[in-house]
Amino acid sequence: MSQFVAIILICLNSVPSEACDESTAADVLSNRVDSELSCVMGWQDVVARSALANEIGRTAYVKTLCRRSGVEPLRPSASH
Repeated sequence: MSQFVAIILICLNSVPSEACDESTAADVLSNRVDSELSCVMGWQDVVARSALANEIGRTAYVKTLCRRSGVEPLRPSASH
C-alpha cells in the first residue's frame, strides 16, 4: 500500500520557484509511491505524459512535493 503521494508541479519560468504550488502550476500530476525518497525519483515517465513535457527546460520547470496519502494540501488562510 502506497503511503506517500508525489506531487509533480510543472510551472512556467515566469513563476518563481518559491511561488510554484498547486494553485500556480500550469500542470499538476501525482503518483503514489512507497517512500519519501521515491517522491523525488522516477517521475520522468509521469511528466512525459503532460502536455507541457516538451516545454520543460525551455519555458517551464518541474518541482516535486511529497505528501502522506490522505493528507490535504495546506491552503492559504483567508484571514490576514
